Amino acid sequence: MKRRDLLAAAATGVVASALPLKGAAYPASTQRLTRPKGQVLVAFVVGPDSVVIDFAGPWEAFSDVMSTDAGGQMTSAFKTVMVSDHTDPLDFGGMIVTPRYAYANFPSQPNVIVMGAQREHSPDKIAWIKHAAKGADVVMSVCTGAFLLAKTGLLDGMSATTHHQAYDRFEKEFPKIHLVRGPRFVDNGKFATAGGESSGIDLALHIVSRYFGESAANDSADIMEFDRSTPRPA
Repeated sequence: MKRRDLLAAAATGVVASALPLKGAAYPASTQRLTRPKGQVLVAFVVGPDSVVIDFAGPWEAFSDVMSTDAGGQMTSAFKTVMVSDHTDPLDFGGMIVTPRYAYANFPSQPNVIVMGAQREHSPDKIAWIKHAAKGADVVMSVCTGAFLLAKTGLLDGMSATTHHQAYDRFEKEFPKIHLVRGPRFVDNGKFATAGGESSGIDLALHIVSRYFGESAANDSADIMEFDRSTPRPA
């Protein structure tokens, strides 16, 4: 299944009312997150045909944040790893990726959980997300990864967004969730969702700012040459 097919599988067609308001802002949490003693552990949930930018964009945004360790050495403030049903190689539209961990042997509690568009939402995947979310600081989706997060029931009663081509189906499939059309991301505090593809970078940088402040988020964006000037949640 090609990446465009993956998006289409979550969409019912684009109509005028479903088109996004580019750069529209939506209130989002600015509550600071408590930094752990070591690195912030970010677990990326992946499956067959994961859309590359959905995980690679946030991965880079987190990885480019630097801090000083106990020994005075500069190191990445975030540790990024992938987790899936198994550790066999996965095909992401021709990119072959090997997850480091399976759900059955993930070694510790992640601080942040990230999920993008992908296939095969197995019972083990759903169960792991629900269990790991209990101790996580942030659980976030990118693009139609919102469907996966919604399937856990963790978004019920909250606001969320997704890829603009999937608005209508998401709204019909998950009536307990308030769909917000247009913003780059929606952050409820612990549970957050980004719009399509590159919106995940915006959300990841927002999470960076909640841990380390706007200066750290802007430094990461500068390394990536990513423009944060588009209006975003306050």
